[in-house]
Amino acid sequence: MTCIEARGLRKTYGKTVALAGLDLTVDEGRILGLIGPNGAGKSTALQAILGLTQYDGELKVLGRNPWTERDRLMADVCFIADVAVLPRWLKVSEALDYVAGVHPRFDRAKAEGFLAKTTIKRASRVRELSKGMVAQLHLALIMAIDAKLLVLDEPTLGLDLLYRKAFYDSLLNDYFDRSRTIVISTHQVEEIQHILTDVAFIDRGKIVLDCSMEDFEARYLEVLVGPEHLAAARALKPIQERQLFGRGIMLFDGVAHEKLAALGEVRTPSLADLFVAMMGAEAVQPQGAAA
Repeated sequence: MTCIEARGLRKTYGKTVALAGLDLTVDEGRILGLIGPNGAGKSTALQAILGLTQYDGELKVLGRNPWTERDRLMADVCFIADVAVLPRWLKVSEALDYVAGVHPRFDRAKAEGFLAKTTIKRASRVRELSKGMVAQLHLALIMAIDAKLLVLDEPTLGLDLLYRKAFYDSLLNDYFDRSRTIVISTHQVEEIQHILTDVAFIDRGKIVLDCSMEDFEARYLEVLVGPEHLAAARALKPIQERQLFGRGIMLFDGVAHEKLAALGEVRTPSLADLFVAMMGAEAVQPQGAAA
């Protein structure tokens, strides 16, 4: 079944076009990485999916219009933003009490189980927790809700490497059960590649790549080409060429593995390499810039 279906989605802010006829389909039980340079429309697309902004075009999320049926939709959707919004004066125990009181599908025992794996004390206030602990608390609260769709917008922004790895390991091992759907928007492409089932690149408000990870691995190949094979490799029209230690690294779209194997060492590129090849080096932005 389809979880998200967007057709011709448009959104403008004055003269600025945030979404320019975006088309996107996300099936249930998938983990989609929504990747794009700053200003590409990622956050606006997520806001539309969550019913936080009006839009033109067609959009259905879990079969509902997110703008006109947001109250009903939110019973089945959870969201983690780039900055945890938990009040700093709130105690951990009070956060558990609050979510238990407002969300009928919150499993407090499950949340307690997630927190038991951390060093977070129930009597601590949010302001007393480190940034990583706040992220752990936020994740524990969200993962304990029986939601059909989880939307993550730069969920590990500002966290160190260990916390980021623990976050995604927990997401995959403790939350995802192949019936839920997860949409992740992040700049840290290399850190989520191993958990994704699908990837979509967004640029200037449009989807420019939308494929499963199986299709990505079958379609795109990278070759380390020696000087003697450069001309032959270029004749196959790579979508990108760069140099490393005097050898050419070329990225190909849809060229047979057998042809490329005769030219050098063939490997599957990273999503980050493909992202740079399709978007250009200017698409790589410093962490923390506006999306």
